[in-house]
Amino acid sequence: MDDKFDVIIVGAGLAGSAAALKLAQAGLEVVLVERGPYPGSKNLSGGVLYGRILNDLVPNYWEEAPIERYITNERVVFMTEQASFNIDFKNQAFKEAPYNAISVLRGKFDRWLGEKAEEAGAMLVPGIKVDEVIVENGRAVGIMAGDEEMRSDVVILADGTNSFLAEQLGLRKKFEHSHMAVGVKELIGLPRETIEDRFNLTGDSGVAYGIVGYATQGVAGGGFLYTNKETISIGLVMHLDELIETGKKPSEMMEEFLANSLIEPLIRGGKMLEYGAHMVPEGGLAMTPQLVMDGLLIAGDAAGLSINNGFVVRGMDLALSTGISAAEAVLAAKKKEDFSAAGLGIYRQLIDDSFVMKDMKTYAGAPSFMKTERLYEAYPEMLVNLMTKIYTHNGQPKEHMVPIAMKSLKESGISLFQVAGDGLKGARSL
Repeated sequence: MDDKFDVIIVGAGLAGSAAALKLAQAGLEVVLVERGPYPGSKNLSGGVLYGRILNDLVPNYWEEAPIERYITNERVVFMTEQASFNIDFKNQAFKEAPYNAISVLRGKFDRWLGEKAEEAGAMLVPGIKVDEVIVENGRAVGIMAGDEEMRSDVVILADGTNSFLAEQLGLRKKFEHSHMAVGVKELIGLPRETIEDRFNLTGDSGVAYGIVGYATQGVAGGGFLYTNKETISIGLVMHLDELIETGKKPSEMMEEFLANSLIEPLIRGGKMLEYGAHMVPEGGLAMTPQLVMDGLLIAGDAAGLSINNGFVVRGMDLALSTGISAAEAVLAAKKKEDFSAAGLGIYRQLIDDSFVMKDMKTYAGAPSFMKTERLYEAYPEMLVNLMTKIYTHNGQPKEHMVPIAMKSLKESGISLFQVAGDGLKGARSL
């Protein structure tokens, strides 16, 4: 193609489509290149989107976006093989717009956002695999796809966690195993009435589970479950380095997780509609690449931005925010016709000043804390042991709570020193 565009965006996920939408709304000529046949076609199942940032881009987005449910119930579950201990939080205020969190199916949601960008004037080009970024005199000037060349003032890489293009450019190193996790997901179909009965839901309210303990059989990570209208998104996220060390197979662990006495009744009678696995960034700030070079910005998962603090897993809201910030940086550079790293450098300032980097720094210690082995076996066993002692009545006199708690702690093999240390580390990290 002989034409030159203002911006070429690689990847029509949330970050790429958000950037394309904002830039097109401002009147720039934008090409949004997507490897799949349509935006979202490669994304598995879905997840929970903390979507208030989206309301800044598409006011009252919930009136048209393909939302599944509004999350009003968050549960953290400590699981053993035969029991579980829950922290169950409900807030009906979360049903009020603008919604705190929503469950989405990415195949539908990403497609909608990509279409919004098209409606605003962006050119969506699906089914294209970008092989390399064209660099001349140290500046990105376009992309190559096969033997086809497209040129632009700025390239935005929003091509996901693996972003081989960023690696080719030397903007990030090859990921360390300790910075990555393997996510295994299933999408299970159930009638809407069944889902609402099983999870005690009304209307479009929904529930999200974060599950720690036996779910991952001692491997750092956790399980998750999100309710959609007529499906359940469920799966495991497990740190890659520990999977390699233990030799455990994610597919087999997933089968055992679904058969667990806590999980099986929740999905009983359901039909598996999707199954797959993908890489998840878990390294926090340690895996953030160089985000700006002459003529190029990196946004979304390609920037290694995700948060897992044990209570919530976030990535989609960070992707949307960085996509918007990337667009704002391009617009600022366009005014000066300066697309150098200096001209685009406001991008880093924008995300540093936003919740994105502030939250990344707040939870900078979370990746290390989530590697604490006791989180996955000893603490769940201790909590279940404690609650079992409290609720067991066998005709014998009951002890006070403190001796019961101390016995449960001793039987778990955890020392008071370790509890204090883990508590302090957790407080600093979370």
